[in-house]
Amino acid sequence: MADTTKKIGDLDVFPLSLGGNVFGWTADRDGSFAVLDAYTAGGGDFVDTADVYSAWVPGNRGGESEEILGAWLASRRNRADVVIATKGGSHPDHQGLAGPTLTAALDGSLRRLGTDYIDLYYTHRDDPSVPVEEIITTLDGFVRAGKVRQIAASNISAERLEAALAFSEREGLARYAAIQPHYNLVSRDTYEGPLQDAAERHGLAALPYSALASGFLSGKYRPGADVASARAGKAAAYLETGRGRAVLAALDAVAETRNIAVPTVALAWLNARPTVTAPVASARTVEHLPPLLASARVELTPDEVAALTAASA
Repeated sequence: MADTTKKIGDLDVFPLSLGGNVFGWTADRDGSFAVLDAYTAGGGDFVDTADVYSAWVPGNRGGESEEILGAWLASRRNRADVVIATKGGSHPDHQGLAGPTLTAALDGSLRRLGTDYIDLYYTHRDDPSVPVEEIITTLDGFVRAGKVRQIAASNISAERLEAALAFSEREGLARYAAIQPHYNLVSRDTYEGPLQDAAERHGLAALPYSALASGFLSGKYRPGADVASARAGKAAAYLETGRGRAVLAALDAVAETRNIAVPTVALAWLNARPTVTAPVASARTVEHLPPLLASARVELTPDEVAALTAASA
């Protein structure tokens, strides 16, 4: 049985973070509420969103996911029971990580979420035009003001991460507690190497996004299968690669032996990787949730981990 509580700084979290990217996109308000209810009823307490979700949908302006999540928190009166992670710096009105921009982005997120604090606040994408000293100083101000509990970085290079951590240490300022890399069984190259090494060396929690590779690692995408999904084209592309087919075969083998679902195995592999604390995975409907939740309580054997790792090499 896998441990069902993990640490991010002083935050205790369920080891499967529910992705809010679908809220206001492929899941409407009622559908999102249903998924959130089912996730928390299943033991989950860690929801991931961003101020830009879902600006890419025609007619949306960005912030729809946060608004839906905020409305759900208000209606369920459970803010203290849920760990909320959101990201700033990518909203159409607040792009970049300059101090005033990030401050406006945070205030917008707090307003949409209907809360006076965010548990884990990420810079969504690094902004090389802004010195790490300015970014960290701004984030430290958020923590000192009580608006943010822990800070984190998504889509950052090992070099910029190291520079930011060194500045935090030198000046006694808030320090990144986590990173959110793109990482899954068919996309390992971005994270494994210098970035993972830095996370391990500094004791950072890794919270991989696209943990199921746009749905490919759910096992729904097979040769000849027609899947109705907004991400179908991207997910199906993995079938065209040798790595994708090998990974699918290895997942099927473990899933059959264990009598568990394919996505459960894919997420359990991530949870077995060094530095990983809680993969981020989204569910458009309540029916998609059980195999995701199950991953938090499955511990793969060393041989199973090795077989999946070899297949995805």
